[in-house]
Amino acid sequence: MNYRHTYHAGSFTDAFKHIALIALIQSLLHKDTPFCYLETHAGIGSYDLLSVTAQKTKEFEMGVKKIFTATNPPALIQDYLSCIKKLNPDEALRHYPGSPYFAQHFMRPDDRAVLSELHPDDAHTLKRFFARDKQISVHAQDGYQSLVAFLPPKERRGLVLIDPPYEKPDELMSLPRILAQTIKRWDTGIYAVWFPIKNRLQIDRFYRELKTKISRPMLFSELCIYPEDVAQQLNGCGMVIINPPWQLDLRLKEILPWLWKTLSVDKQGHFRVE
Repeated sequence: MNYRHTYHAGSFTDAFKHIALIALIQSLLHKDTPFCYLETHAGIGSYDLLSVTAQKTKEFEMGVKKIFTATNPPALIQDYLSCIKKLNPDEALRHYPGSPYFAQHFMRPDDRAVLSELHPDDAHTLKRFFARDKQISVHAQDGYQSLVAFLPPKERRGLVLIDPPYEKPDELMSLPRILAQTIKRWDTGIYAVWFPIKNRLQIDRFYRELKTKISRPMLFSELCIYPEDVAQQLNGCGMVIINPPWQLDLRLKEILPWLWKTLSVDKQGHFRVE
């Protein structure tokens, strides 16, 4: 409950996560039937990059700011920037969208979003942010409980984004068990889990545990902008996608080289889609 995402808004990890999220949402638009978007740790909807907290770390300078000033970005990056510019009509980069805003940007009239946020102040802010949107419901509750409360959705198709703060030391390694239980309730849903990369041994154990407990198709994607030679330093981030949409791997393989080249520090780190 100590974590506040405003310190990290617009960071390179946010950019990676939100670009992958847009690709996932766009894949759901290929069919006319409505979908449900569920997010377990939704935040506040929008972040002021000029706030005291954001200016304290200025992580956005290593992320969205580099992309915002890049020339001739690929189509998927342009879609990402269109969301940001909608929130900044004066063309200045001040407000950075949270994941729910990116999802809302692409939702059609019959699509629906269910957002959970445990932090009481953030949940209140999130409810105010989407107060006029009847397609979005906000719940002040534990995100993992929402996996039980709201799944399976009536739409039968959709996406679950799990993006916890990882404040608990064992939280990452608890996810394979949680996901395995959740998939039993809704095995046709798409599940996207974001995670930080600080310790390669832990990430490899996480991958092995996922493969042991889950028999569904999985896509692993990573972006590191620093070399992985300092444990517990945030070197990069990744996303595992269970039941990945058709050709999502190709879209990520097309976009990650550009993203790594734009965001990496002195061309360090790596990108990966498997």
